[in-house]
Amino acid sequence: MASVVEPAPPAEFEIAPMKLFRSTTLFLLLAALALAGCRDVPADRLYALHLDHAPTAEDWGGALPRVITVRGGRLHKEVLLPDIDQDTVHTTTASCHHGASLPDPVAVDMRAFYTDGDLWLRLSWADPTRDARMMDWRFDGKAWHNNGGFEDGFGLLWDARGAFPRFSCSYACHIDDFGVSGDNFHALNKMKLTRKKGNLDLWNWKAQRTGRLGFADDRFLDAEGMHGDLPGELFRPNSRAAAHPELALEPFGEGDRPLCGEDGMPFDDVFLPAGSRAPGYLTERPGGSRADVRAVGGYRDGRWTVILHRPLRTGDPKDVIFVPGDEEGVAFGLSVMDDTLNEHYASTTEERLVLLAR
Repeated sequence: MASVVEPAPPAEFEIAPMKLFRSTTLFLLLAALALAGCRDVPADRLYALHLDHAPTAEDWGGALPRVITVRGGRLHKEVLLPDIDQDTVHTTTASCHHGASLPDPVAVDMRAFYTDGDLWLRLSWADPTRDARMMDWRFDGKAWHNNGGFEDGFGLLWDARGAFPRFSCSYACHIDDFGVSGDNFHALNKMKLTRKKGNLDLWNWKAQRTGRLGFADDRFLDAEGMHGDLPGELFRPNSRAAAHPELALEPFGEGDRPLCGEDGMPFDDVFLPAGSRAPGYLTERPGGSRADVRAVGGYRDGRWTVILHRPLRTGDPKDVIFVPGDEEGVAFGLSVMDDTLNEHYASTTEERLVLLAR
């Protein structure tokens, strides 16, 4: 099985230069804001304008961006320092839960439109590495080896009911049983709400596991953790050891091998040339309310750009409803993952999406 060649992202993903005085979209935005009369119009908002069609590259290029700064993650670089002990990891790993030396923040360019039926969001951010091979396998001609890598991605948390004052990602925590003793560190990572009551709508985009199938995982978050809008696990380890624990092998470790190829078909006894690859996880395409958020993403010139769209109303009581003309809008938080599952960047400011009246 040959390596998969990633297609170039379509033109919609290019960050077009802002043509402030030529952009029809920007004029429409200014006109819409002028309808507010003499009232103060908050500048710290992400505004969505109405379109009668799905947004084009020109529309996105003329949209007014809201740049959201996320902090506290771990930047993935091509070369990392070797031989780092546990205490160094503790003092340099990004965390919002304990003081540490944090890397530079990441600026995420967000833009939005809506049509009669759907909300459209575009997110774009700089990332020096394209990480989209979650625990991928590589065949050297004799044996399979796992790369041990993770993937890029992001999460959007929505305060669907307006129940959390001055909402930000601080309402979500994912360290349990945290402790440090000398150079020993332990923590159980489990994202959950810090409150016992209520829930948040959660959209997760993962560069490999959901990105290649064109969706963001529609979930919700409560005090017990994360749950799919429809229960069940979408992601299954592509590991013979994981499927057969009686083998007493470490999943993805020495002696293990994948069950299927990129197409999800078993390898059986087919000939595989050296350099063949297989995904580390197999993704089941979601259905029902878990499939509400569609996504298309691409990586070009050191940037990720992802476009999401979802119906304004889904009919699921756990999902956020987007109401055109609602001046308060919907509060949200943003996290960005850079080749990691847990050490993510997160927004700390109160952010709101407002769908301007037509």
